[in-house]
Amino acid sequence: ADRAGLLDDVKALVQHPDFSWTNPNRLRSVVSAFASSMEHFHAPGGAAYAWLGDAIEKVDKINPQVASRLAGAFALHKRYDAERGELMRAQLSRIKALPGLSKDTFEVCARSLA
Repeated sequence: ADRAGLLDDVKALVQHPDFSWTNPNRLRSVVSAFASSMEHFHAPGGAAYAWLGDAIEKVDKINPQVASRLAGAFALHKRYDAERGELMRAQLSRIKALPGLSKDTFEVCARSLA
């Protein structure tokens, strides 16, 4: 979508009764689609990065494979300007340091930070 407030819309969508954090298809259709939005996911300030980091933390406990795929959204941090790159690296570092993090998600974060 090409409009302001998309992060707020995504936050509302994940609260909808038809959305389930345990349904990989719903997760991908909402969260992955948002993370692929150049304009909205990479908006200045990093609010979307923080939201995705929190979502990855939540999903990792439910479905580590999906969480690791979501963490891949931060993998290209070196291709972005210094501010965005640092914000993405900060999320990767935060996620990587989570206690009890799955091996799948840990590996994606570690590889992305290397």
